[in-house]
Amino acid sequence: MNPQHPTEGTSVTHRRYVPHSHAHYGGNLVDGAYGLGLFGDVATELCVRTDADEGLFAGYTGVQFLAPLHAGDVVEATATLVRVGTRSRGMEFEARVVCRAAPDRGPSAADVLDPPIVITRATGTVVIPPKQ
Repeated sequence: MNPQHPTEGTSVTHRRYVPHSHAHYGGNLVDGAYGLGLFGDVATELCVRTDADEGLFAGYTGVQFLAPLHAGDVVEATATLVRVGTRSRGMEFEARVVCRAAPDRGPSAADVLDPPIVITRATGTVVIPPKQ
């Protein structure tokens, strides 16, 4: 597969069901690091698509935890390329809950959320290693 030229505005989105085994706190809450792991995954795919390389995450310049993530949620994470340097790539990230369990209606009841709930936003930088 030939990568496309890195273009600002290019984005990648993943969705994932959050299993109950990931709940660490009362109320089936999942720690914020779960969303950051998703951001690493979408950043990796974005780098592969634009640079034919997984890239190396250099760091976050900002992270905001805006709402809780619960076991039983379906979460969607998006990485968007916002800056293209010689070897660095600036990205914006957003995680949204698109479906949420509704245990008050039954053990397997759930709802599609429209609109989704934005739970985490972040900005970060990924570095593409020099070509050998």
